[in-house]
Amino acid sequence: MILLFFAWGFSTCLVDLVAPALKSLFSLSNFETGLTQFAFFIGYAVVSLPASFLLAKVGYLRTVVVGLLIMMIGCLMFAPAANAGVYEGFLAALFVLASGITILQVAANPLVAILGKSETASARLTFAQFLNSVGTFLAPFVGAALILSHIEKAPDPATLTAAQLAVVRHTQAQAVQTPYLIIAGVLLALAVLFWLLRKNPAAPRAEKAVGVGEMLGMLKYPRLAFAVLCIFVYVGAEVAIGTYMTTYLSQPSTLGLTLAKAGSMVAWYWGGATIGRFFGSFILAKVSPGKVLTVASLAAIVLILVSAFSVGPQAGYALIAIGFFNSIMFPTIFTLGIEGMGHRTPQASGLLCMAIVGGAIIPPATGFLGDHFGLGLAFLLPAVCYLVIAAFGWSARKPAPALFVQDELATAPAE
Repeated sequence: MILLFFAWGFSTCLVDLVAPALKSLFSLSNFETGLTQFAFFIGYAVVSLPASFLLAKVGYLRTVVVGLLIMMIGCLMFAPAANAGVYEGFLAALFVLASGITILQVAANPLVAILGKSETASARLTFAQFLNSVGTFLAPFVGAALILSHIEKAPDPATLTAAQLAVVRHTQAQAVQTPYLIIAGVLLALAVLFWLLRKNPAAPRAEKAVGVGEMLGMLKYPRLAFAVLCIFVYVGAEVAIGTYMTTYLSQPSTLGLTLAKAGSMVAWYWGGATIGRFFGSFILAKVSPGKVLTVASLAAIVLILVSAFSVGPQAGYALIAIGFFNSIMFPTIFTLGIEGMGHRTPQASGLLCMAIVGGAIIPPATGFLGDHFGLGLAFLLPAVCYLVIAAFGWSARKPAPALFVQDELATAPAE
């Protein structure tokens, strides 16, 4: 299961490097650059509910196989998009890739949470997310070497004719497809592995599907509804910072780095999350997850304020340091949200994964603010998001009551 977290972490983070590459390739504004994240994360809104129905129909491991195969198709779609040199082709590939990742998230997050004691679910999922963070740490180095280094060598589009620009875009686009073709091969191998494991007796069976109305009706439970909101704003804030960090660090007012160097620095943003999740898995096993979430959120707000109202290395490194405090947020919000859901865990998971669509909304909004007020001040929008998360953490500092019979899922027959 932990292999999955690495795979989708690497694939998701690579989008942070694809965004500045496409910005340069197609001469996009900050807002238009944010549309790459919109195309990617809108898949969560579209696919999460169908994915929860699929999970209930075919079980956890078969759902994982479907998710991996759809991810592989998305990766392969980068080849025709690169050959055509069409921006919309890349957006379509990102949407399909995200659809597969969504299916994986709906199955993998609750499965890791329920494969053990409920009291240590946050710690267990945080440890799994540690491997996710390893993938996000490595992706910027790969993206900077295979994508941004080629983009940076290109001539200024303003000096080219329409025919020359088309040739340059076609050549540069080839660099964007390379890492995704490699990922497609890895995903195929994982799909074969999970297909062979599909009858593993250790895998619990998911409950049968409920209607869309009944699933959305679960939002009447305040803690789950608040968690859904927090997943929305958290993913939006995390992705917005990662998307524009390369551009921000390359500005003369911050670090003034080259595009490739700034892209590789994004690795330390995600690397901070890797370190934080490693230690966080132990801290969360001993300290109230809600309290830890509150402290981490407030620390992220302080760092954004430091970055927004300063210049030079201080501004750049303060933004990078936010990654450390991001580390425990997603798994902690997720497990606090599904706590007490019992046999309704798959439906609650579907709602929480659907909220990941925040990554489609907040990055373009941040880019819009950046176009008008500068990226430093635009990051105040993610700061507001972290304030919402801090409030949720404090409200969820005590264990949730069992709303449904929790033993039904644990004792259900194996797939």
